[in-house]
Formats: sequence, structure tokens, C-alpha cells
Amino acid sequence: MATVVTAVESVLEARGIEKSYRRGVWPVARRQDVLRGVDLALRPGEVVGLVGENGSGKSTLMKILVGALRPDAGTVAVSGRLGYCPQEPVFYERLTCDEHFELFGRAYKMSAEDERRSRRNLYAALGFERYAGTRADQLSGGTLAKLNLGLALLGDPEVLLLDEPYAGFDWDTYLKFWDLVAGRRQAGRSVLIISHFVTDEGRFDRIVQLRDGRAGPR
Repeated sequence: MATVVTAVESVLEARGIEKSYRRGVWPVARRQDVLRGVDLALRPGEVVGLVGENGSGKSTLMKILVGALRPDAGTVAVSGRLGYCPQEPVFYERLTCDEHFELFGRAYKMSAEDERRSRRNLYAALGFERYAGTRADQLSGGTLAKLNLGLALLGDPEVLLLDEPYAGFDWDTYLKFWDLVAGRRQAGRSVLIISHFVTDEGRFDRIVQLRDGRAGPR
């Protein structure tokens, strides 16, 4: 079980994270070690990429960092607010984009004025304000990805964790995404991005690779 404490020098710090799963059916079931003592730290204003092959444990580690999954061992330290953009968009089919923002704003305990201001800025930054009144079940995959990212950014978190955030983005939205990331770096916010592969290495401060259940420099 992870112990959540307050990080001092890092806004997020994971130490000795271990996670395994049992595969197969008894009596031939076997244990598969996915994470074998992962250490990872994220400093203020840092943009870090987390890469690895399919099945290397990237999404498992991300779920542990945000508290959605318990590790078998290790500690997670977080300082400040945490924003999370999962690989698969989380949405309510019958709610419009506006209604999603209102709902998440209440969950973040934002004032109505702050929520509306942040929502307007995110619509403009990602270019999907024309879908404000559209129900989620009527949105394209690319627009759902924008909504998914916008909800993670709504509360202006100090730490932003993104799992394959730009899957489904067109080129224009991809560039807008990196403008948002650059703005967060300038504001001293930190971003951790999971990706199967990294093409724009110059946009990252560091790239960490998961290999054989452990994290290290690429």
C-alpha cells in the first residue's frame, strides 16, 4: 500500500513502486511483475516524458501516481493539486461540454466565476468552444480528447499527469497542446506525459524510460 506524504523539493516523488498481477487460472496461474521498484521525481516547472514499450507498465504507474490503483509496495509524495488526463476519455454521455466543466468545477471546489473563466480560456486555447452545448455522445473522438484534457486543466493543478493526451488530435490541436504545456512550464507548473514514442524531444526537459519494470534515463 502506498503512503502519501508531502513532497518538499519535488512536487511529485515516487519511491520503490512495485506492482504485479496474477495471470492465468489456478493451478497454473503465475505472477507477472510489472513494476519492480520504480523511482520517479518531478520538480516544479518541469516537463517530463515517460516512454516504454506496450506492457512496460506506463499506465499502471500513472494510475498509482494519481491514487487510482494501489501498489504492492512503495510511497507516493504529492505537493499541491493534481490533474489527471487518462488515456480513455471519462465522460457522461448525456452531459454537454459546459455541464462537464460545471460538474468538475464543483468537484474541484472552484467558485462559479473561476470555473467559467477557466472554461472560457480552455475552449479558446483548444479551439472547441462551438461544442459547448453539445452532448458528449455526439462529439467526435478528437473533441472528446480536448474535453478530457480541458477537465484535467480546469483547476490549474500544480502537477498535471497526462496518459497519451494527444491521441486523436489533428496537427493544429497538437500545436495548441504544446502551447498550453509551455505556458504551464513558465508558470512553474509541472507536467508528466506518457507516450509510446516521443518525436519532439526538444519540448521535454527530461525523458524517462520504463524498461524491465524500472525507470531510468532514456
